[in-house]
Amino acid sequence: MAPTHIRRGPAARATGGRGGDRGSTAIEYLGFLPVLILIGLAGIQLGLIAYTAQQAGTAARAAARTASQDGLRGSYAHVGRASMTGWVAERSRISPPTGGDTVTVTVTVTVPDILLGLLGDRTVEKSATMPRD
Repeated sequence: MAPTHIRRGPAARATGGRGGDRGSTAIEYLGFLPVLILIGLAGIQLGLIAYTAQQAGTAARAAARTASQDGLRGSYAHVGRASMTGWVAERSRISPPTGGDTVTVTVTVTVPDILLGLLGDRTVEKSATMPRD
């Protein structure tokens, strides 16, 4: 006589009831992947903003130092751009020096947008003031 009740072992019970759920974890990871990519791009964007601000500050100090010297006043923009990385210098505007006993130069740099236009056009502006010689 054939047994009416079939006993299953622990291994059979662990995998037997979940046949329809196979691969669901991979699908969940694929659904979360765009969020991870967006977070990564936002981190890179913040790094670009900080780097551009640092470069603009360096250019403003170099340009103000040059504009404060009597014999070098005309070359302040060249010195300011030379103190920046090439791609940052291409996106920069250096204002003419202002002031009486001191010289103030302002550098404005457009930050590249890697978040596909989500932030729009962002600029960083840094100024530096140096005493005249």
